[in-house]
Amino acid sequence: MPGTRGDQIAARFTPMATHPFPYRTQWKALVAQKKANLVLHEHRRGTLTRLDRLIHTRTGGMIGTLSHQIRGAAVDAILGRTEKNDKTGLAEEVPQARSGR
Repeated sequence: MPGTRGDQIAARFTPMATHPFPYRTQWKALVAQKKANLVLHEHRRGTLTRLDRLIHTRTGGMIGTLSHQIRGAAVDAILGRTEKNDKTGLAEEVPQARSGR
């Protein structure tokens, strides 16, 4: 956002370099927590945790991209009236979050 308002907003944040999560226990716990926060009427338990490796590969281990991926698939599931997240919904392209590097 250009101009004075954009400068004011930009001054409130500090860019911070982040690194991808490796595919380990912490990543699996993060995906499990995202699943716990997901409210879809037809979502089957364990679907996201079974797909955690696929999700890691698609997101590059980046938390922001993970959030975009799951949120986008959930919105598509609601709009498509399936009300579930599965491998098909997660296969849609998602923009990569910037890592700050």
